[in-house]
Amino acid sequence: MRLPLALLALVLVTGCSVDTGAPARTAERFHEAVAERRDDTACALLSPRAAEKLPDPGQTCAEALRALELEAGGPITSVQVWGDAAQVRMAGDTVFLHRFSDGWRVKAAGCEPQGDLPYDCEVEG
Repeated sequence: MRLPLALLALVLVTGCSVDTGAPARTAERFHEAVAERRDDTACALLSPRAAEKLPDPGQTCAEALRALELEAGGPITSVQVWGDAAQVRMAGDTVFLHRFSDGWRVKAAGCEPQGDLPYDCEVEG
């Protein structure tokens, strides 16, 4: 009886794997677009709220993003996913994402840890 239970446990564990690839690819695409000055593309990868909060009055999202001069993301060091939320840690940034009906979008970028306090982010929404 132990063998079937062990097999059932193995099936349940492998069947519940979390896809970390999609949020990681979105974070990479966002940083590639920023590095290549394709600011409209980078803005399209932001969550609606982040894209809305980023610009000052009279400024487009692309202009605001360009003015921030975000650091390069660099290689991914870890990815964590909790339901519709994800955190992608890169060598030069920590990116927070949310899964929408059309895919993963960046909620916050240019983030630095602040000890026990919340991250300080250049882009957030």
